[in-house]
Amino acid sequence: MRIGPLTRLLGSLAVPIFVDTLLVMTLGAADTFMLSRYSDNSVSAVGLVNQLVNLVLIVFQVISMATSILCSQYVGARRRDKVLQVIGMSVFFNLVIGLAFSVFLYFRAGCLLEIMGIREELYGEGIAYMRIVGLFAFFQAVSLSAAAALRSVDMAKYPMITSAIVNVINILGNYALIFGKFGMPAMGVRGAAVSTVICRALSAILLLVFLYRKYIVKFPKGLFRPVPWSELVKLIKVGIPSAGEQMSYSFAMVIVTYFINQLGNDALATRCYGQTISTFVFLFSLAFAQGGAIIIGHLVGMKKFNAAFALGRRVLRISIVVTLILSFVTACFAHRIFCMLTDNEWIIRMGTAVMWIDILVEVGRAINFFGVNALRSAGDIYYPVTVGIVICWTVAVGLSWLFGIGLNGGLIALWCAFFIDENTRGLIFIRRWHSRKWTSKCLV
Repeated sequence: MRIGPLTRLLGSLAVPIFVDTLLVMTLGAADTFMLSRYSDNSVSAVGLVNQLVNLVLIVFQVISMATSILCSQYVGARRRDKVLQVIGMSVFFNLVIGLAFSVFLYFRAGCLLEIMGIREELYGEGIAYMRIVGLFAFFQAVSLSAAAALRSVDMAKYPMITSAIVNVINILGNYALIFGKFGMPAMGVRGAAVSTVICRALSAILLLVFLYRKYIVKFPKGLFRPVPWSELVKLIKVGIPSAGEQMSYSFAMVIVTYFINQLGNDALATRCYGQTISTFVFLFSLAFAQGGAIIIGHLVGMKKFNAAFALGRRVLRISIVVTLILSFVTACFAHRIFCMLTDNEWIIRMGTAVMWIDILVEVGRAINFFGVNALRSAGDIYYPVTVGIVICWTVAVGLSWLFGIGLNGGLIALWCAFFIDENTRGLIFIRRWHSRKWTSKCLV
């Protein structure tokens, strides 16, 4: 298969994934931006809670990541029966796990926030937001499985359509419930949480409807009699190591957030603002890497390893160039962006400084997105998690404490630790891809 048609196919997948991811990130950023008009403390509380909630969402991604990998390779191998079995077991398992974690987050919210060392002035808003969002986390679990299935069968436009609908509703909901518009009470942080829950529920429903009507069409009962437990076992075996790298990274960021919390509320708010801004920088490389991973999975399923390797190199080159441009432009406008978010001079000054360091962070992140997604989709699922755990905890966490807390370097020193971590892992993943050892790891 020639690289030209593959590039066009990559574009047809990457564009809707890009738009979908942009809308999903906007959904989360809307809470931050609107709450910034309400109070910096509210932003800090929500930022702290989201670090914990995002860690739980990574657990749901164990199955959704495996769904994407297995479905992509089964599509390449032309095994539609196996694709349907994987999708069915994925949605069922994530629903069960999602319900269990929803109950856990609701009843253990206070304990989790105390472990994070949340300050008294943030506790009330933090626990309110966490209990509301956490209780309905199972909607996100179902959405992740359904979206992964649609993308892996080359129907990425439907998650994009869903995100567009949900985003509009979330912005209107935030405006109404945070500030008390359209006859609604002014609920502040609680209003942001309620709006988020409503949107996640709607997203799950729409994605399931699209999945059923556009791909499944008629539920194949015969494929689930008896229940294909072997596919669920395969999902778990592939999913745990596949999501392990992201789980390790997310938990490491929880620890780093704990360090930043020790620096004060202003540092925590700056971190939250900086993270929100940087999501729009790495958006392209993330979407490009995910689109490329789906096609690489198809090619590996067809045993076309040379085409997969060539496509991977093209994805990597384009991702690095675009990320450099976007991160530089963002750094140039960082002062103006922070002035729009807050009037705190310390946050504006510090946020502007870290955005310049973030240029180097984002280049490494782009390489990591490519390396992790490409290797996983090819079936090389253990290497990324091994590298991720070792480097992330020794470099990201270790150097963050040493530079930021031990040597009293503050937030700028912490961002330098992020730069070293991202680029170290990125170089290791590039070497692995060029070694072609992943060609022997096909799963189907």
